[in-house]
Amino acid sequence: FFDPFFMGNVFSCDQSVTDDEIATLTDKMSTNPFDKLLTEIKVGDETVRFYDLTKLNDPRVAVLPFSVRVLLEAAIRNCDNESIFEADVEKILDWKNQATKIEIPFKCARVLMQDFTGVPAVVDLAALRDAMKGLGGDPAKINPGVPVDLVIDHSVMVDAARGADSLEKNEKLEFERNKERFAFLKWGSTAFEGLTIVPPGNGIVHQINVEYLARVVFNNNGLLYPDSLVGTDSHTTMVNGLGVLGWGVGGIEAEASMLGAPMSMVLPSVVGYKLEGKLPAGATATDLVLTIVSNLRKYGVVGKFVEFYGPGLEALSVADRSTIANMGPEYGATCGFFPVDGRTLEYISQTGRTPQHVSTVEAYLKHVGMFRSAELEAGIEYPEQLTLDMSTIIPCVAGPKRPHDNVACKDLQADFQKCMATAGGFKGFGIKEEDRTKTAKLNYEGKEYELTHGSVVIAAITSCTNTSNPAVLIAAGLVAKRAKELGLMTKPYIKTSLSPGSQVVSKYLNDSGLQAELDAQGFTTAGYGCMTCIGNSGELMPGVHEAFESSGLVCSAVLSGNRNFEARVHPLTAGNYLASPPLVVVYALAGTTDIDITTQPLGKGTDGKDVFMKDIWPSHEEVEATMKQYVTAEAFTSVYSRIKQGNKRWDELPTSTDKMHFGWDDSSTYIHNPPFFTGMTNELPDVKPVENAYCLLSFGDSITTDHISPAGSIAKTSPAAKWLTERGVPQAEFNSYGARRGNDLIMARGTFANTRITNKLCGGKGGPQTVHIPSGETMSIFDAAEKYKAAGQSTIILAGKEYGSGSSRDWAAKGPYLLGVKAVIAESFERIHRSNLCGMGIVPLCFKAGENADSLGLKGNEQFTVHLGGELKPGQDIKVSTSTGIEFNCTLRFDTPIEITYWKNGGILHYVLRKLAQ
Repeated sequence: FFDPFFMGNVFSCDQSVTDDEIATLTDKMSTNPFDKLLTEIKVGDETVRFYDLTKLNDPRVAVLPFSVRVLLEAAIRNCDNESIFEADVEKILDWKNQATKIEIPFKCARVLMQDFTGVPAVVDLAALRDAMKGLGGDPAKINPGVPVDLVIDHSVMVDAARGADSLEKNEKLEFERNKERFAFLKWGSTAFEGLTIVPPGNGIVHQINVEYLARVVFNNNGLLYPDSLVGTDSHTTMVNGLGVLGWGVGGIEAEASMLGAPMSMVLPSVVGYKLEGKLPAGATATDLVLTIVSNLRKYGVVGKFVEFYGPGLEALSVADRSTIANMGPEYGATCGFFPVDGRTLEYISQTGRTPQHVSTVEAYLKHVGMFRSAELEAGIEYPEQLTLDMSTIIPCVAGPKRPHDNVACKDLQADFQKCMATAGGFKGFGIKEEDRTKTAKLNYEGKEYELTHGSVVIAAITSCTNTSNPAVLIAAGLVAKRAKELGLMTKPYIKTSLSPGSQVVSKYLNDSGLQAELDAQGFTTAGYGCMTCIGNSGELMPGVHEAFESSGLVCSAVLSGNRNFEARVHPLTAGNYLASPPLVVVYALAGTTDIDITTQPLGKGTDGKDVFMKDIWPSHEEVEATMKQYVTAEAFTSVYSRIKQGNKRWDELPTSTDKMHFGWDDSSTYIHNPPFFTGMTNELPDVKPVENAYCLLSFGDSITTDHISPAGSIAKTSPAAKWLTERGVPQAEFNSYGARRGNDLIMARGTFANTRITNKLCGGKGGPQTVHIPSGETMSIFDAAEKYKAAGQSTIILAGKEYGSGSSRDWAAKGPYLLGVKAVIAESFERIHRSNLCGMGIVPLCFKAGENADSLGLKGNEQFTVHLGGELKPGQDIKVSTSTGIEFNCTLRFDTPIEITYWKNGGILHYVLRKLAQ
């Protein structure tokens, strides 16, 4: 198909051209200067063709990392000298000299979304159609130009747990709460060509992507090319474990990619991470990834690709590799890439891909030099290299508040006690010495239990990070089985749950009899979705919340997730520890995180004897034997053959028949037509300077997207709750911010609504409030922003290091935009969030090295002028002056010229719309 962005450069509506002229121009447009590289081969009975990188006869290809070769192939295949130029191909070929110095365009093969970020994306597409009509264009142009898969997995919550009917109860509540959202998505699946919706109840987007959606190699009517993608979730990186290049972007960027716009990116540096040896007995892939996360965070890989290589890869299954790739955002990289090799072929065969497809993947990638081998690895020149001997890995967890704070299990008790003695911060609970031995009583179901600091209240086997890996799930089942045989059981007040990433998990756990063993320990299936990992943990078991809140004890959550930021898992759990599924079961059995599970007993069996971890931990051979018998291709094919069929609740959802226009309902509290394109014209708006702006918020380090745009429950005292109450919505039906992302009126009020946020303007007190500088009043952040907007006053935000870290959330940029924020001045930004700010027309600025708000003497009560005059260039110095006379220079974090263009247009979607309307 023709790229719609550039049709306007060739044909104009008022021109009269002949058929011959159209044919000539069409040939010119469709000519790729690299068509000479096209090669045909026969695989089985099928003849296929592809762009053969070896025909470049360029020795520089051999030094390129495999991940960069994917970028090179995409540039070659899409080269039209309109959107992607021959010069761009040369830049990538010269990667060794040009990495980090220049920008390149990248067109991904497809886009992946989950429903929390997918709903606002589809809302924007519907709004873009209305705006296109308003600009005099054709609304039908607003259609995905590449395949888009949207998996509904973020809406189900652990309302019910530990019961045989938990799954049914939770799915019923999921549909009751999200009926409007789901009906809207169902409409989107019929209204937009190329948009496929996977209905709720099937699993987690990234696990389904690896097990089913990923092609590894695309076969588009006989043309082969590497699978690649961007996704509206930061853990899109998981698919790199399968040899598919992909990473998370904001919904804003993803929408532009859907509509055919090439993504502009800095040509990345690549860190080569050599893996040697193999995991020792007792260690799991989760222990390995938590170690890698800690190591790479210390080393620093933000904005870089990490590519794994070396002999150790032979000892890692694709499931192990996917666990490592999944946590790319946690170690800070754009992605953690594992090239395709023999283990990849084993996996795609095991997961039910056809023999013909497996043969095509192997033949094509070997032919073009993208199939990993020791010989090809030897020629790659990584500018930075690290090495890890996997035989040194030991069982570990991460916490209590960050995924890169790795703690060996043998050291957790000492670390926990040190956290109690430390006042605040990422490793502190701030418990007074006289209160550290405090206990409390809990009467639960007629029995009394003693609670202490560290008592576990949530134990969740959750998240695609680990539920995609049969080895750790089977190990968890075997731990549960052994413990039950010895008479050691989890305490009933602990909210235990299992949320598989796909129904394949349930099939092999049921077939092996291990689901029954997990059920007996309370790990019944709660739903097929992200659940506890994203904060959809629901309420604690009855009476537990009150017991801990009244006693002031530090309670803990242990989960097999990838994020444990403060207040993410549950508002009450101060200690949140990431662990492998078998360790989740172990800590649930122990009932506390204030323990050294490697030496101390977990509890007593029915015979009165102590039970230790060594008594219940399975051998590697036992796990492997169970996997071999029950994790089969038949298990995958039987499950995925019915994935798009939906279910009774989904099938009964009503949808609109008007495909070009969604019937917005102003009374809806879930779906609302956003104001982003209100008053937009075909002409570029005047660029207004940021003058005399007030500081809306002043932050320290590590403000995450959970702080900026929380996805969890809506606090009853929040502006969003007030708005819902005014419209007759009872508190029981508030649902979560994540579920209401299709309504800008809710999301603007939910911006910076995290109850744990700390704003320096309020003297460091926690909570979603700020000081309205002109009046000196303390009020909600939303109310203050409204007062500034009503007075025509711009606002900025001051921040420390790693501003915007955490999950990719477009509302973390859209929300501040709606609050009137014009610029964010921080010490550093997380990659995706900086890009999202650019996409919403908010100026990202970085303090100079060694400087921050405190060192410059900024109090936050000044007025700020950001001098943005003249012709802007990426990375240039920008002067900021204040009403108190303090002046300083910042680095403009528009990293590419196109980001400046987006800003001038008012944002990336405005840019796209103007292009398509031409």
